[in-house]
Amino acid sequence: MKILVLFYSTYGHIYQMAEAVAAGANEVPGAEVLLRRVPETLSREILEKMNAVEAQKAFGQVLIATLEDLEQADAIIFGVSTRYGMMAAQMKQFLDSTGQLWAKGALVGKVGGVFTSTATQHGGQEESIRSFHTLMLHHGMLIAGLPYSFQGQMGVEEVKGGSPYGASTIAGGDGSRMPSNIELEGAKFQGKYIAGIAKKLATEFV
Repeated sequence: MKILVLFYSTYGHIYQMAEAVAAGANEVPGAEVLLRRVPETLSREILEKMNAVEAQKAFGQVLIATLEDLEQADAIIFGVSTRYGMMAAQMKQFLDSTGQLWAKGALVGKVGGVFTSTATQHGGQEESIRSFHTLMLHHGMLIAGLPYSFQGQMGVEEVKGGSPYGASTIAGGDGSRMPSNIELEGAKFQGKYIAGIAKKLATEFV
C-alpha cells in the first residue's frame, strides 16, 4: 500500500507539516510512504527577494514528483501553501499536467486529503482546501479531512490551525511562526487517518 505525500512549500512550513503527515501514515502497518515535492516555478532572483532561498535548502533534497508517483499511489495527501485563498500556483501548475491521468481514470477511487498554511488565522485555510477538493473530485478521488476525533482542533486556548477540512498551520505575516506542536499533531493524525482508510479500501477490493 503506497501513500504519496505531495507538497509545495516556500519557507518550510508545509514541509514540516508534510513530514508529520508522512510520520503518521508510516504508523499504519503495511504503508509505504513516499514524500515528494512539486517543482518551484519562481526564479532564483525572485526567491532571493522573498528571502526564501535559504529556507528551501532544508527540503531541496526531496525528489520532484512524477505523474507515475500519483498513478502508483493508493492514497495521495497534498500539502500546499495558500495564496489569496487558493492553492499556490506551483501546485496548480503541476496538477494541470495530470490530464493524461484524468483521461484514463488513473486516480479514480484513490483516497486523499489536503493540508495547508496561511499567513493569518483568516487567510483562507478552509477555502484553499475546499477549492482543492474540486480538482480531486474531477479526478474521481475520495476525500478525507481531519475529523473531530482529533480533539486538538477544539478549544480556543491558543491560536492554531486545523479544521475538519484538513490540518493547517499559521505562518505569520513575516513567516516567522513555524508549525506548533498541536498543528503537527493534527498533520500526523490526518496522515495516519488517510493511510488507514486506504488500507481498508485495499483490503476490501483485493
